[in-house]
This record gives sequence, C-alpha cells and structure tokens, in this order.
Amino acid sequence: RNKPMTNSVIIELRAGAGGDEAALFAADLCRMYTKFAEKQEWKVKILDNNVLQISGTNVYEYLKQEGGVHRVQRIPKTEKSGRIHTSTISVAILPQVEQKKFEIKPSDLRIDTFRSSGPGGQYVNKTESAVRITHLPTGLAVSSQNERSQLSNKENAMSILRARLYALKTEQEAQKLGQVRNAQIGTADRSEKIRTYNFPQDRITDHRIKKDWHNLEDILDGNLWPIIKKFQKIA
Repeated sequence: RNKPMTNSVIIELRAGAGGDEAALFAADLCRMYTKFAEKQEWKVKILDNNVLQISGTNVYEYLKQEGGVHRVQRIPKTEKSGRIHTSTISVAILPQVEQKKFEIKPSDLRIDTFRSSGPGGQYVNKTESAVRITHLPTGLAVSSQNERSQLSNKENAMSILRARLYALKTEQEAQKLGQVRNAQIGTADRSEKIRTYNFPQDRITDHRIKKDWHNLEDILDGNLWPIIKKFQKIA
C-alpha cells in the first residue's frame, strides 16, 4: 500500500485453450477493459492486437487483480447442437516502466519489420510498418502493427517489451528473496483459472475469493466496479 501508485499499465490478453472461441473471448475482455477505462475517463491506447495501454490515476491499484487465467463457458454462435464450450485466455497486467528507470541495451535487440496484417486497409499493407522486437538474452519477442508508421509501432513494441522485462526482473528478484509468486501468464490451461464467466448461468465466479456476481453482460460492458470493490476491501 505504501508503494507509489502506477499511473499507466499495459494489459496483454492471450487466447489459451479453446481455439477460435478463446480468441473471441480475448477480444470481449479487451473491449471490457477498454469500456471500463473510458468510463473512468482514463486514456486508452491500443498497442497491438489485444494489447492495451491504460493511463490514469491509480490504474494499477484498481486493475492488478485482473492478472491470471480467465475461463469462459458458453455456447458459441457457430455451435449447432447447443453444446457449451469451455475456453481460456490469460491476462497480464504490467506496470508501465519509464525508459530512464529501466534501460535496455540496443545491442541486446533484434528488430524486424514486416507488412501489417491488421486493420487499416490497403494503406497499412503497402509498407513494412509493423515491427517485431526480440530481446536476445531472454528470447522475449513482442510485435506492434496497429499504427501506420514504423516509428510509432517501434515505440509501442518497446513499451510492451520494457514492461515485460521489468516484470520478469521483479519476479526473479522476488524468487531470490524466497517470495515465490506465480507468473500471471501460465500455460493458460483450463485448470489454472482465477475467474470463470459462465454465460448459461449468467454468473461470474472469482475462485480466489470464492465470490459470485450476476449481470454478466453488464460487467462485460465495462461495469467492473463490483469486482474491483470486493478486492479493494480484501487488500
């Protein structure tokens, strides 16, 4: 609680088990966090596909409990027999780190450019504006293709990489001190879940605090306060 409040976070959402349905749910949660941020009048920037940068007062304090594996149970629109599918996505909440606080050696980076496959139509695809940066010592690779200019995409990719490397460093230091904490992004296996979104029963369950909420569609529409308030009380 005494730590300085972080005013900018990077949220990464990755589809896990469940194929196309997991990818669709990742997009749904991306929209949920975007709408929640907009309701708080926080600034939202899309860094890449399902990667957001959110800036505002106490952002990290309010969103840190969102990190982990989220499970969804619902009947996909393409499912003819009405069978409920279970899919998972993993969410990482990374405090954004300023360049001067965490330097990365340019010699440790490999930067590749490629043609964007994202939205933006013909303009985006004419030039190699998309950027992939690989951090050679760790093998971490990030990409950004949302902006029209290569320079902007490079800046976005560096922001994601810096946040990821800082989180990795913090985790390693914590483990050295004997504080073993689970990485937010695990294997995204169905069993490693922090929260389940059960559409047929209109229920969200947070397994860490054994608490249920209804009005699932309302929460997915960005009304996250009931969940956040419950975590704030516990903290």
